[in-house]
Amino acid sequence: MTSQSRIRSLINRLARIDAAGGWSGSLNPAQYAALDYLGRANRYSRAPSHVAEFLGTTRGTMSQTLKALARKGFVQEEPKTGDQRSISYGLTAEGMAPAEAPSVIGAALSELEDQVAEALESALAATLRAALDARGGRAFGLCKTCQFHDTGPAHGYCTLLNLPLQPGDRDLICVEHKALSDDAT
Repeated sequence: MTSQSRIRSLINRLARIDAAGGWSGSLNPAQYAALDYLGRANRYSRAPSHVAEFLGTTRGTMSQTLKALARKGFVQEEPKTGDQRSISYGLTAEGMAPAEAPSVIGAALSELEDQVAEALESALAATLRAALDARGGRAFGLCKTCQFHDTGPAHGYCTLLNLPLQPGDRDLICVEHKALSDDAT
């Protein structure tokens, strides 16, 4: 077995262990993953298509997942200003708790030495970029790493959308464009 095969096997096993932790209460792993994404995405990156693309699933599947989460009270629909056909989802107070809950994998990662954790993060980010490039996937990044981010105004400004950013937006996942550096997953 090659090193690449062993690493892939380890990543798959970790992903399955992490997903198994998503079966909590009334949530399944797909719903938990959607809550996690919505908790880290900026207000412009919360459409069903964005969540689906980030999680590598179909738009139809994600639409049903988000509707189920809305019925359970974890998310709420947020119509986009100026376009009645477009919809986004935001976390409710009830939806924030699972998104912020500690995980077994998170606890294990917190035990790593800083240097090891930084090397692992860098290697996994490079692997993710290569896999996305091979599939023609879109890069997701943080607003502050985007070529369209302007640091001038108080909380930043998106020159692509011609909109001021809210407090904290610059540290959230942005999907409207390709980031200059892939700072997110």
